[in-house]
Amino acid sequence: MRKPVVAIMALIGVLLLGATVVSYSKYKKSAADYAQAKADEESMRQRYDGAVSEIVTIQDSLNTIMLGGEGVLPEGQQGEQPGTLHDTVQSRIATLRASVERTKDRINELDSRLKRSGVKVAGLERMIARLRKGVSDREEQIAQLNGQVQTLHTEVVVLNADVAGKSREIEMKEQALTEKQHEIATIFYTMGTKKELKKAGVVVAEGGVLGVGKTLKTSAQFDERTFTKLDTDQETVIAIPAHEVQILSSQPVSSYTLHVTGPDQMELRITNPTEFRKVKHLVILKA
Repeated sequence: MRKPVVAIMALIGVLLLGATVVSYSKYKKSAADYAQAKADEESMRQRYDGAVSEIVTIQDSLNTIMLGGEGVLPEGQQGEQPGTLHDTVQSRIATLRASVERTKDRINELDSRLKRSGVKVAGLERMIARLRKGVSDREEQIAQLNGQVQTLHTEVVVLNADVAGKSREIEMKEQALTEKQHEIATIFYTMGTKKELKKAGVVVAEGGVLGVGKTLKTSAQFDERTFTKLDTDQETVIAIPAHEVQILSSQPVSSYTLHVTGPDQMELRITNPTEFRKVKHLVILKA
């Protein structure tokens, strides 16, 4: 009886040993699976944290893209800009576009990296979708801003052309007024002895009896080219090389004075140019 019992006990021992080995193997596998799961979870958590951090960075970058108002002008250039304001604004818009493009590239790179790593979290996908929407909004705003700038530039060009035309018109009117004033202020004068003036056809002798007692009068026919121009707005003194003179033309006596300035030297000084130049031709007879 003892031999069968021993055999049975040995068999039971072998079975228990086998069960123990199997249980231990299962335990080791479960422990390894658990450790792997923990490692995968930690790796996933790190990738998730990294993705969230990258999203926050991208969002901050997107928020710095200022549109409209002072944000269109680069800092440090709002006081003085080389070139035109339009060029400066266009340069700023180009900078904004470049910033938006870089942001889009970062979003696409993050999305691709998450897909490759197998991270698929609804929260992350929603955040990335919001980033894409923010970029789209910025692109639309930049397009609107660019349209406004182009419209304003066209209006400025038209206004500049209008201002230039008005300026030319004003200049022409001013020039015409200047020429008219110069014409009004200009008189013509000549001087000479009786013989010289008669020979030039400037004066004629009239009246008297048998050639005696004739008086000199300015002629109605004379060559104006023999006269000298004088702008009474600029000059009011005429030097006369003579010791005695007589004004034959009909300028008002109250509009000028005669002065001896030296031996055989006199001056006619215009004291009232407005009255004096009402008679355009001055004839001075030298004695």
